Amino acid sequence: MISAVVFDVGETLVDETREYGTWADWLGVPRHTFAAVFGAVIASGQDYREAFQVFQPGFDLTKERQARADAGQPESYGEEDLYSDVRPALTKLREMGVWVGIVGNQTVRSGRILRSLNLPTDFIATSDDWGVEKPSVEFFERVVEVAPCGADEIVYVGDRIDNDVAPAKRVGMRTAYLQRGPWGWILRNKQEVADLSDYRIRDLTELPDIVAAENDSVSQPVN
Repeated sequence: MISAVVFDVGETLVDETREYGTWADWLGVPRHTFAAVFGAVIASGQDYREAFQVFQPGFDLTKERQARADAGQPESYGEEDLYSDVRPALTKLREMGVWVGIVGNQTVRSGRILRSLNLPTDFIATSDDWGVEKPSVEFFERVVEVAPCGADEIVYVGDRIDNDVAPAKRVGMRTAYLQRGPWGWILRNKQEVADLSDYRIRDLTELPDIVAAENDSVSQPVN
């Protein structure tokens, strides 16, 4: 059975185009240039934060986030930044009786924004809330702790192999690789995608049908 579906945030639920555009502005570089370097960093297998180092060696993301907030330019997103499939997919899953969670590597501020959007969910938390972040096993063990079922009945949905699919598999969850956003597209042909993803999707509205098919197969009598 699939009893719970848990979602990553960035590029899974939230289109981060505006966020990274404002980072380019903060760094004083053209948005197109920043996006190109960002993609190159991901394609080379480096941590995305190395993209900031290209333009400002020694860049500290935590400190710069605070500097932006102090300058009245905090990172932000809203309803208009949600992907169009988010509300329909989450709503349908809950109507089916599936427990829906949102847990990603996000700040406390981001968590407040997520909660203010009144998304159709049962649970929302961030890495800052928990004091542990992906891809650590502890993060995903916390997901299992808060969900109302065992790990094998949870599907974790994300756009990254390193931060989402691989560590979720390590704790026994099922996984859905979402092919969108920089990671989803750039790394889509990696062998790990095929090896570690139980499901591969390009739209969140595919999930209710996946859940229905899996759960129907379990409920069918064996002849």
